Amino acid sequence: MKIVIITVSDRASRGEYEDLSGPEIEKIILEGGIQAEIVREIVPDTEHLITSAMLQNQGADYIITSGGTGLSPRDITPEITERLCEKSLPGIAEMLRAESFRETPNALLSRGYAGILGRTIIVNFPGSVKAVRLCTRVILPVLEHGVSMMEGKGH
Repeated sequence: MKIVIITVSDRASRGEYEDLSGPEIEKIILEGGIQAEIVREIVPDTEHLITSAMLQNQGADYIITSGGTGLSPRDITPEITERLCEKSLPGIAEMLRAESFRETPNALLSRGYAGILGRTIIVNFPGSVKAVRLCTRVILPVLEHGVSMMEGKGH
């Protein structure tokens, strides 16, 4: 399985602070027993760079983004993801918000999206380390099954 983690952050892309969310997602996936090649990237909250990162990694089993799902004018990750995807996976986004709401009512303001681009499942996570810990643990049990379904192996 190949998983690409794209951290969407102006400040992290400029080196103003260390990306902690991308490495945390990777750590939880590997500790969860998933056998995966994991690639991490950091891009600023810029439409053409987010789009380019997603399109360049099309073909991976998963692209997981961290950041850009809030209400700031520069938070555009869900819009880009939805525009690129051919099919939506609303159950993933709904469950991530529902489980996150158990931790904080602010989860209602998260706008993450999940969908399919070609044979790649793209999932948007919020940018905080606390949020990515929770979200990664929520999707961890279905990662392998998602790949199996995308390969036509059924339910």
